[in-house]
Amino acid sequence: MNQRFDAVVIGAGQAGPPLAERLGKAGRRVAVIERKLVGGTCVNTGCIPTKAMVASAYVAHMAGRAHEYGVRGSEDTRVDMQRVWERTQGISGKARSGVEQWLVGMPNVTLLRGHARFESPTTLRFGEDLIEAESFFINVGGRASVPDFPGIHDVPFLTNTGMMELRELPEHLMIVGGSYIGLEFGQMFRRFGSKVTIVERSQRFLPREDADVADAVLAMLRDEGITVHLGAECIALEGKAGAIRIKARGNQLCEQAVGTHLLLAVGRQPNTDDLGLDRAGVALDERGNIKVDDHGRSSVPHIWAMGDCNGKGAFTHTSYNDFEIVADAVLGQGRRRISGRIQAYSLFTDPPLARIGMSEQEARKSGREVLVGTRPMARVGRAVERGETVGFMKVVVDGASKELLGAAIFGVNGDEAIHCLLDTMYAKAPYTTVSEAVHIHPTVAELLPTTLQSLA
Repeated sequence: MNQRFDAVVIGAGQAGPPLAERLGKAGRRVAVIERKLVGGTCVNTGCIPTKAMVASAYVAHMAGRAHEYGVRGSEDTRVDMQRVWERTQGISGKARSGVEQWLVGMPNVTLLRGHARFESPTTLRFGEDLIEAESFFINVGGRASVPDFPGIHDVPFLTNTGMMELRELPEHLMIVGGSYIGLEFGQMFRRFGSKVTIVERSQRFLPREDADVADAVLAMLRDEGITVHLGAECIALEGKAGAIRIKARGNQLCEQAVGTHLLLAVGRQPNTDDLGLDRAGVALDERGNIKVDDHGRSSVPHIWAMGDCNGKGAFTHTSYNDFEIVADAVLGQGRRRISGRIQAYSLFTDPPLARIGMSEQEARKSGREVLVGTRPMARVGRAVERGETVGFMKVVVDGASKELLGAAIFGVNGDEAIHCLLDTMYAKAPYTTVSEAVHIHPTVAELLPTTLQSLA
């Protein structure tokens, strides 16, 4: 059976459904093909469920500190992992159901369940059927990478997806990889009550961040009782369920790392290896990402790629922005571009680390006249009042042009406060716009003007 549509969206992640709706409202007949769960990583195994778990871990942590706030409670705080799982799945399931109902109700849009592969640049194989279309929009996301460590196939391991299914508390969770995923899970399970060991191959913690920022995050994790080994090279695995050993040359301590559960958090890879992209003539880079231009168009003019699979930013917010850029290119004036967005992301530990634009290190390498302002969270009234003073603010500017170059806020509510600076950067306004502004007291953001007034 052959079917024909004006457009086919492959994958129902963050970019696919809103694009389908936009195309459908424009009068185009659209098929959305999803082989598993609508909503993509964010809804099912990423942002929404993990942040729900972070919230549970935060409550457990604060329950243990209740006496510091003059609150008398049970000294025997226990975490019910079954209940944590039920709450997490409930929140994630409601979000997924909402996306599915939205898709089903879209005008001119048909939701198809199954796996699709290209037979040619204009044809997909979908089960026993062939689907033809004038244009294709790929939004297939990514998955956890599984490294070829010696012994990897002999021991049980978890990825971020498997962590979502845990209903019992691991006695000792070992994590290979000091990535943002690894750090978030590491802190939350330590707060749930597990012993946690993180083994990182790099000699430097969080190498994308400035050293002072990375050191502050590392100190926070260690203060909470997490063991972190850096410079763990030539990692090998051995053992069995309940007794898994991580061995690493060059780091003698890792020879003794034995735990009950193992999480691999060493990166992600795009889901592009089973789409028949070679038959469509779509070019990939060395990591398997679909090569796209500044509008999201692949090497084949009528095939577009959005989200994690195009290598332009593996975040929910960049995926959604890809939709906006592609929709503008297809239905609008083509004014928006991938190169127009500013780097922005957050590590959702508690407190979070929010980052925008350039780091200090990157700014200095650019040859600019760099000025830096910092303030410890211990001098932020709102943080003191809340009893959450870990971290600091750091803002980087160009002293000659007065341009905001970037910032990092490692501290309570930093992931919200940093948008004051991000929006100023998008407006291309000088940093004095913020430094002369009057912010509400008491908030975390009110210290941003003060921080900018102390540039050096």
